[in-house]
Amino acid sequence: MMNVKDLAAVLSNIQENRMISYDVVVSALKEGLAKAYRKHISCPDAMVRVDIDDKGVIRLYQQRKVIDTEVMDPDLEISLEDARELSESYNVDDIIEDEVGIEDFGRSTVSLVKNVMLQKIKEASKQMVYDEYIDKIDDLVYGTVQTVEDKFVLVDLGKTLALMTKADQIPGEKYFDGQRLKVIIKAVSKDTKGAQVIVSRSSANLVKRLFESSVTEIYDGTVEIKAIAREAGERTKMAVFSNNPNVDPIGACIGPRGARVLSVISEITQNGNPQSHENIDIFEWSPDFVQFIKNVMKPANVLSIIPQDDPKNLLIVVEDNQLSLAIGKKGINVKLAVKLLGRKIDIKTQSDVEAMGIDWYGAMQQFIAREETKRRLEAIERQEAEERAREEALAAEEAARKAEEEARKAAEEAEKAEPVIEEQPAIEEVAVEEKPQEEKAEPVVEEQPVAEVKPEPVKEEVKAEETEEPEEKETTKKRKPKLEIKANEYVSKYEELADAKKASKQTSSSRKKKASKEEEENEELKKKLEALKARDYDIKPEYSEEELEEFNNDDDDHWYDEDVDYDDYDEFYDN
Repeated sequence: MMNVKDLAAVLSNIQENRMISYDVVVSALKEGLAKAYRKHISCPDAMVRVDIDDKGVIRLYQQRKVIDTEVMDPDLEISLEDARELSESYNVDDIIEDEVGIEDFGRSTVSLVKNVMLQKIKEASKQMVYDEYIDKIDDLVYGTVQTVEDKFVLVDLGKTLALMTKADQIPGEKYFDGQRLKVIIKAVSKDTKGAQVIVSRSSANLVKRLFESSVTEIYDGTVEIKAIAREAGERTKMAVFSNNPNVDPIGACIGPRGARVLSVISEITQNGNPQSHENIDIFEWSPDFVQFIKNVMKPANVLSIIPQDDPKNLLIVVEDNQLSLAIGKKGINVKLAVKLLGRKIDIKTQSDVEAMGIDWYGAMQQFIAREETKRRLEAIERQEAEERAREEALAAEEAARKAEEEARKAAEEAEKAEPVIEEQPAIEEVAVEEKPQEEKAEPVVEEQPVAEVKPEPVKEEVKAEETEEPEEKETTKKRKPKLEIKANEYVSKYEELADAKKASKQTSSSRKKKASKEEEENEELKKKLEALKARDYDIKPEYSEEELEEFNNDDDDHWYDEDVDYDDYDEFYDN
């Protein structure tokens, strides 16, 4: 363990100066110490862990892996036996950490720690700067001039130093240390030397951003800057367009008494040569290309526009006395027109064109007609594209609506089907269980095979019991328990079906190994019928003495006539 004096303060200072996070600084120090220790023990593959707490206490641990084979490198491995001598809890593939001291580091080792740490900090700083400014290209930022050289100026942006080359400076503008400037971030690059930010004050985007910050109509989108071209220190041409017909785009940019445009001009000409004054021309943008060319060439009056064989070349015809006005001082007007139009421009006077035998008026009319047709075709194509997009959106909405409707119907059908599937078994059970209880009094009517029991005499006997004397009632009471027992033992067809249903439910999981459900029910019913037939229904009718006398007494009145030969009738019906 080693305690470096004021290590925490040193790391904090590095963090503030380099403007990187504290974790990055600590990570760089850990990596430097690990590499230094590997060099110290001459083992580049050694496993090392470095721990640095908030108080600046450094602990370095060498790690070794526990193996159950022969140890080939003692700096990387340790045998299981040796590990068990340290602690019985160690197993194969465990990592053993031994704390080591760094007091014996030599000068070269400490130098390695320093170099590794600086390299990691530089890489972290480079990445941080790149991530900070890569999304701010063409944005307006404040900077402070730090160093002024003949070919460049270093501008401090707060988190890094930016470079402003000679070409990116406004001609005639003077710079000095500590000067506050508004600059445009032109480019951001990342190479081996670090992240480099290029700023500019000669860019046309600088004027555009200044107008956006000064003119509220541009900031909220009512007025748009459609095109802009600039020759720094001399002139800027800017085409504006208003999305609101009640707002004048040119007047909004100029402001009351020219206050807005003057504030922009003063910003781009500060500390410069008083004789050098950059002018800003603001004109209205038009979707008509012919009219747009005429606006670009102002203050010169354009008589005709003649396209050349190369579609990127244009011949512009002006009046004889406006040639110099169309070209501008040092050709500045035509230079800005080329930048705005993106085409090469040749300017000639009316006399020169007529001398060449060119019908400039007819050529102008043809060019206007061609551009009008082109503009109409583009408008039709744009309208068709919008219509297709609208139809596709409607079709997508209709498809989504149909899918939602189908899903809703499917959900409703599922909800309707679910109660029937769940409640049907309960309905069958109720039907099977309740009906046999209600029909216990009529078992003989349903079960035909037990007709041999002859229940009719029993009914007569029951009726007779109601009129007999108490002695006979005692006999009836003795018989009733037998009849009730027999009736309880009787199994109706409903009960058999219910038992078969329950049996089929219990054996549903093993249907493949057993007979089908109908065969089981038939077999079960057959067994029960055979059991009923095999029972001994020993129920004998009992008669009173008066009934026995009536049976034994021969009555002379017979229902048939003894003098009639009934065989003759049988022969008659047989024939």
